[in-house]
Amino acid sequence: MTVPYPVPAATEEPLGSVTRVLGLAAGDGRDVFTGGSLPQLSGRVYGGQVVAQGMLAAAATVEDDGDGERLPHSVHAFFMRGGQPDKPISFAVERLHDGRSFSQRRTAASQEGTPILTMLTSFQEEQEGADIHVTAPSVPRPEDLTSALEIFRTIDHPVARFLGRTAAFDLRHVEGNLYLRPAKERAGRQHLWMRSRSRIPTQTSQTVHRALLAYVCDQVMLEPVLRSQGLSWRSEGMSLATLDHAQWFHRDVDMGDWLLYVQDSPSSQGGRGMARAQVFDSSGRLVSTIAQEGMVRIPTDSGADAGSGRWRIRMGEGDDGSALPG
Repeated sequence: MTVPYPVPAATEEPLGSVTRVLGLAAGDGRDVFTGGSLPQLSGRVYGGQVVAQGMLAAAATVEDDGDGERLPHSVHAFFMRGGQPDKPISFAVERLHDGRSFSQRRTAASQEGTPILTMLTSFQEEQEGADIHVTAPSVPRPEDLTSALEIFRTIDHPVARFLGRTAAFDLRHVEGNLYLRPAKERAGRQHLWMRSRSRIPTQTSQTVHRALLAYVCDQVMLEPVLRSQGLSWRSEGMSLATLDHAQWFHRDVDMGDWLLYVQDSPSSQGGRGMARAQVFDSSGRLVSTIAQEGMVRIPTDSGADAGSGRWRIRMGEGDDGSALPG
């Protein structure tokens, strides 16, 4: 039985809930693990959670050969169906390759035998080499921007109250947020800052920091797609889902530091939208590059069924049947 990867639990909420759910348990068999889920108003498992758990399941099977820990540097995940938060998730890891410097793992996530995600993760031990990266753009600092948490407190709606209570990371949009209405400019690009709301335990490994980045980035990755189409999280009838997620880790990540997301959407077509992000730390180093494709559907006539956008609970109503704000 393989020992799960250690995830130190944060003492403050809501980050504590995130670190606890990322801490997997040994499952039934070698390289098999089980995990739970955080509650979601959507009734579906949050995709970033499953990717982060899958990374840590894979990391638990990568053994230290004495030359230093092999860190995840590349992740490619495909979402097959939405998971159910009230059911455990099984993560079965296949050891594909262990070379002199790199290791590759395939992770299959399922619930009661039904697959919900498959992903590949590659690990590398630290090596010397060229250190070159693009520079971060000049944008307003996070201290001069409004926190999403402050915005949630001003909105009298169950989704806003839920996010204000459970969001473990502080988000600050440079061009303005999409929570209530579309952006003024219909452009497929945005900048935002993000960091943990509370202290991350000092003993947290770099692998866990990278898993936390994979966890949180799924919240905002498709926002450039919405901007390019003149949409917001409250757009009537919108149906949105992540199809796949690719991420590369270039340098060490500190999730307690302010991270700048430079995002764009180069294409939308056929109900799919493509989004990219470069993530810089507060000193301007490029720490990660991310790409996602998502399903974005909008009804084409008044008779079309409503979707399930983030700000919608049951056909555009609050959980108590009230209309959405604004």
